[in-house]
Amino acid sequence: MFTKINVYQLILLWLSLIFLVTSCHIGRKTSTSKAKHTASPKLEVKELNARKDIADYCKTCLGIGYKYAGKDRNGFDCSGFTSYVLRQNDIEIAGSSRSQALQGTKIPISKVQAGDLLFFGESGKISHVALVVDNTSEGIMVVHSTSSKGVILQNISQSSYWKSRLLFARDVIGE
Repeated sequence: MFTKINVYQLILLWLSLIFLVTSCHIGRKTSTSKAKHTASPKLEVKELNARKDIADYCKTCLGIGYKYAGKDRNGFDCSGFTSYVLRQNDIEIAGSSRSQALQGTKIPISKVQAGDLLFFGESGKISHVALVVDNTSEGIMVVHSTSSKGVILQNISQSSYWKSRLLFARDVIGE
């Protein structure tokens, strides 16, 4: 017998599948020169699950301190944090923010999803990277390692500091 939670999850899954089947990759550009086939709904669900897993895993790192060139739970710098979290979810990316900025597919900031990377800097020079955990009408929520507070959850849409330095976004999951 289904419980209320299981029925709700089943309905949500079916609605997600219907949405994905009807809107699979409409107008999306790929980062490779090979023609890309439309992904099956099963692959789309797998991508959505991966994004949720990444967002959830980010939150397990909250409170870990900042460490210059840190790449593990003993302390992180910004790019060490993003590469660590993605690596824990079987996604290999470079260790520096400048190299990460060349990976995946560039996407509009308004379209970011959990697991996407946001890059920050001034005058086009990258100085910081963060992992998106949610994008709602309230703003873009990220988890990132800052030199002053370590790994934190923050709405960058409501931060004048980060909002003014936001350069671009990249998708390293659904490429």
